[in-house]
Amino acid sequence: MHSRRRPPTLVLAAAAALAACGDLGPEPSPEPITELPRQLTAAEQCLVAADNRFAFNLFREINAQDTTGGNLFISPLSVGMALGMTYNGAAGTTREAMQQTLELQGMTLEEVNQAYRSLIDLLRDLDPRVEFTLANSIWHRHDLSFVTEFLDRSRDTFDAQVTALDFADPAAASTINAWVDEQTRGRIREIVTPPIDPIAIMFLINAIYFKGDWTQQFDASLTHDAAFQLAGGGQTTVRMMTHDGDVPVRVLFDTDPLLTVADLAYGGQAYSMTIVMPWEASDIETLVAQLDQTRWNGWISALDATAMRVSLPKFTLEYEITLDDVLKALGMAEAFTSAADFTNLYRGPERAFISEVKHKTFVDVNEEGTEAAAVTSVEIGLTSAPLSIYVDRPFLFVIRERLSGTILFVGKMLDPSAS
Repeated sequence: MHSRRRPPTLVLAAAAALAACGDLGPEPSPEPITELPRQLTAAEQCLVAADNRFAFNLFREINAQDTTGGNLFISPLSVGMALGMTYNGAAGTTREAMQQTLELQGMTLEEVNQAYRSLIDLLRDLDPRVEFTLANSIWHRHDLSFVTEFLDRSRDTFDAQVTALDFADPAAASTINAWVDEQTRGRIREIVTPPIDPIAIMFLINAIYFKGDWTQQFDASLTHDAAFQLAGGGQTTVRMMTHDGDVPVRVLFDTDPLLTVADLAYGGQAYSMTIVMPWEASDIETLVAQLDQTRWNGWISALDATAMRVSLPKFTLEYEITLDDVLKALGMAEAFTSAADFTNLYRGPERAFISEVKHKTFVDVNEEGTEAAAVTSVEIGLTSAPLSIYVDRPFLFVIRERLSGTILFVGKMLDPSAS
């Protein structure tokens, strides 16, 4: 006890110092965010519903195609937004296929874009206690002309940074990756593998970064080793976080199917982590296979506010996937073929198509909160890419007579600006 007491003079000095700073104690917690700053428009409601349907379709298909039996972690918002930018460049049956895959039926392109624009602004500024970054960019070959309306719409709707690059420059991929690294606070450092493929003419990239402290943080001193059941039987040991008492939580104990749903809030409670756990470890694959928006909405609407002790494993995960086969299975195979119609993006003698969709994620769940990042890159290629020569370094040159093969002059140019 003696070590915890302070001499009166030190207590008074500390109090005086706090008073001088205008701080006589810990600041009261901000009021929880219980509603949006404005009502969602009809178009925004449709887009959110469409994005959620796409989210569950995407997750189910990734899980169905996965052969590793490992952890999965994706950002459907990142994938959907990168494809949403690309959707603006599609036409004809390619646009129809993308519309079906992205679940955008019944919405005009203008409604989709207006909803994306306003939702981006809403999500960015929703909770001052949560750091949330949502950024878009387009990187295109500097020696090709693209549809001006498409580039302008990308800037206006998606707040996209549009940059022309010499894709033949060895530093081009590093330039794009530096943007990714900055937007994700260093959590994802590379999405474009150098050197850039000669058929590539454009990269449409979305980056998301999230960092939020739990509204009720776990007590790090109570984190301990604990058993964790495995789906295939047996168990492993994890670092289990817990609280020192009951904390506010929203829960559902369902019996059809047998599962537990828990909703843990971040910051001002606008954002949360929702955990859905089957009562039997072996039922996880069935749960994922049956996951859809109807079930999800039912679980969320049935959550009850209560207080109880929560224990959650501490974990960090990095995940990477190429989504080509997944998106083809979801209905937009045409976009990856020579039959693709992206004439609203590029109009040249060749046909543009999606050559690759790459997705990377990172998540760190600890006692303080959660840090997560995601990047999605849609690479656009040409079915017959035009060769490009950009003479920007020393070169040899020959003047000759073509028919006889007679060489008239041979030169070496080191500095064209020298007389």
